[in-house]
Amino acid sequence: MADWTPAGLRALVLENDVARLRRLTIDDKPDLERLVYDPEIWEYFVARITDEASLNAFIEQAIHDSLAGTRMVFAIVDKASGRVAGSTAFGNIAPADRRLEIGWSWLGRDFRGTGVNKAAKFLLLEHCFTAMEAERVEFKTDILNERAKRGLESIGAKQDGVMRSFNVMPGGRRRDAVFYSILKHEWPEVRAERFGA
Repeated sequence: MADWTPAGLRALVLENDVARLRRLTIDDKPDLERLVYDPEIWEYFVARITDEASLNAFIEQAIHDSLAGTRMVFAIVDKASGRVAGSTAFGNIAPADRRLEIGWSWLGRDFRGTGVNKAAKFLLLEHCFTAMEAERVEFKTDILNERAKRGLESIGAKQDGVMRSFNVMPGGRRRDAVFYSILKHEWPEVRAERFGA
């Protein structure tokens, strides 16, 4: 069984023909700078990257969370170009309950629709269910984020429900968060039907 500890998660590198996931580091800043200033990325995020200061804060928080074990923040590397395409994370890690969340995911405009996101989600889910022996992998998004909801449904996640007035968004709107999940017993069918694996 894979290591659920912060040290075990920090050492994690996941790879297939399309994507490579590894811990996000300060060295990723030049690649991130080419991607993150697109306001469309942050429309439904609780934080926004609009300038160098907010990018530095994002990187510092990612590194801090990965070291502390509260989240494991990955850089998504597009294998075809060798460039960082975006980021994703494991969070809300609950080893005793064999449960964790995949989220905080975004891609730069040039990498949307290329298969990188689906390849990254497969790597994360396969690791969760096969190596970590997780019982539940969960996701959440803004109820207004139709693209994210379609994306989660396309990888076989099932809607669990809506947490009303879940958190505050930039600008003051109270976000309703919609939760999705895939359960361990569902993974073999999801794996075959949605990922052809």
